[in-house]
Amino acid sequence: MSILDTKNLSPRLLSYITAIIIASANAILSLFVYTHWYTPFLVFVVTFIIIYWLYYYTLQRFIYRKIKIIYKFIYQTKATKKEEFFYDNILPQKSIEEVSEDVQKWAAQRKDEIEMLKANEQFRKEFLMNLAHELRTPIFSIQGYVDTLLGGALEDEEVNRKFLGNASKSIDRLVRLVDDLDEISKLESGKTSIIQESFYIQDLIKDVYEELSLKAQARGIQMQFKKGTERPVVVYADKQKIKQVLVNLVENAIKYGNDNGHVISGCYEMDDKHAYIEVSDDGPGIGEEHLPRIFERFYRADRSRARHIGGTGLGLAIVKHIIEAHGQTVTVRSKLGVGSSFGFTLNRTSGTEG
Repeated sequence: MSILDTKNLSPRLLSYITAIIIASANAILSLFVYTHWYTPFLVFVVTFIIIYWLYYYTLQRFIYRKIKIIYKFIYQTKATKKEEFFYDNILPQKSIEEVSEDVQKWAAQRKDEIEMLKANEQFRKEFLMNLAHELRTPIFSIQGYVDTLLGGALEDEEVNRKFLGNASKSIDRLVRLVDDLDEISKLESGKTSIIQESFYIQDLIKDVYEELSLKAQARGIQMQFKKGTERPVVVYADKQKIKQVLVNLVENAIKYGNDNGHVISGCYEMDDKHAYIEVSDDGPGIGEEHLPRIFERFYRADRSRARHIGGTGLGLAIVKHIIEAHGQTVTVRSKLGVGSSFGFTLNRTSGTEG
């Protein structure tokens, strides 16, 4: 490595080289004026000392003091006595090029943070707007029915029970929304504990099928297992939380699937440690542009149809948080006119049900 490699020059070395060059030049010039050998030597020594300390002091006390201020601003710290040693002995050794690189890295990091803050702010605005919409719909419905009843319909036996029933349905939707918000808040904050046990995932799917059988029958939808995946698979997870995941996925497949269609579940052994569970339908499918956001809170691919069908818009967000709380992943595959498939991984065991 060359001593004149400016990228690695310290203030002391730079001052030394500069002083030698200027002192040598002065000594050579003095040879044309004085004939005695000691005069150029004395000029060299005096010039070297003056230039060295003047140059070093200027760099050390002015330029690198500014650099220290930059570093303090970048890292937003106040130096302790121990850190003063770092500032006085480490930072001054950095070249201007290295300081420039550090500043560029800091600027890039701040740019990324600003972009993230902007994205979070946009997400917050969308969330609040969607939340207001989801709350407004049942509240306005309840308000309308109650106002109508108080306006005289309460005495009309033909409509009072109907209006009270509709108001009750809106209240139920409002309660489900609040419950889902509470659930997702607990999942996001980590307040919900995951109690894991071993169980057959197929048995849990059968329980979910049984619970939702009436909804499926109302639309002529058949719920089945994918052929070749009937072999019992033992997973290790929170049984109640995974049941909540399956209920959301199967219920969505029934809601958004075609009449007289199919809901098919498959259980696959990926390796010795993981299983993959998938719930598919042969419904209209989801547009590719919606897939990256499908697990966001209140995001709906088809808002008009979603409002007609009902639901809180938080089901898939809850699915995602529950699976991620298990340290696993959830995926979606869909094609318009073909159907959709939602899948997730779980840890599996080679033993029997606990």
